[in-house]
Amino acid sequence: MSKVLIVEDDQSIAQVVKDALSDSKYTVDMVHRGEDARAYLRSVTYDLIIFDWQLPDCSGIELCNEYRAAGGASPVLFLTGRNAVPDRIVGLDSGADDYLTKPFDVRELLSRVRALLRRPPSVTYKTLKVRNIELDPVNHVVTMAGAEIKLYPKEFSLLELFMRNPQRVFSADDLLAKVWPTDSDASIETARTTILRLRQKVENDAENPLIRTIRGVGYRLEP
Repeated sequence: MSKVLIVEDDQSIAQVVKDALSDSKYTVDMVHRGEDARAYLRSVTYDLIIFDWQLPDCSGIELCNEYRAAGGASPVLFLTGRNAVPDRIVGLDSGADDYLTKPFDVRELLSRVRALLRRPPSVTYKTLKVRNIELDPVNHVVTMAGAEIKLYPKEFSLLELFMRNPQRVFSADDLLAKVWPTDSDASIETARTTILRLRQKVENDAENPLIRTIRGVGYRLEP
C-alpha cells in the first residue's frame, strides 16, 4: 500500500488526515516540524507528501523546493489555509502537484490523494527547460543542445533550484540552506566553488551568462 508523509503543525488537523488515510489503508507517517520532515524524507521514499504551508521552523514552500532540488519526484499536495490565487501560484510553482485549502472535506482530500497516486511517474514531474538546457528531475539527466552533461549531485541540485526559480536571486546562505541543508561542513566557499564548476559546464556565452552574479547580493538564473 502507498506510503504518505503528512507535514502539518496543527496536530488536530494532522490527526484527522492521518486517521482518514489510515482508514483507507495507506501507510502514514506524521510530523509537525520541518526538521523532522527533512529527516524522514532523507530516510524513507514516499508515494505522496502532504505539506502545510507554515511550520514552526520553516515553510512548506521551502521544504517542497528542497525536496524537488534534491531530485524528489513523488507527488506533493499542499494543505493550507492560504487560499488567495497568488499563494496557489507560489505553491504550485514550488513543485507541488495539487493544492487544497482549509477547511476541507475529508472526502475531497481522499479523492485528490487517489488522483495523485494514479498519475504515472512519467507525468508526475516535468522536464525543466531553460535556453538550450533541459533537466529531467526524475532520471537525473541534463542535456545541453541535445548532448548530455555530466553533473555531480550538488551541481545538479543547484541547477535544478535555479531552473525552478528563474530570475530569483539566491544568496550564498540561501543556497547552503536549500542544497546543503544537513551538511555542517559546507561553507559559503563550498557554494561558490560548486557554482563555478556548474558554470564551466553549462555556459558558453560570456556576454550572456546563464547564472549571473549580483554583486553583494547573490546569484540569479537568466532565462
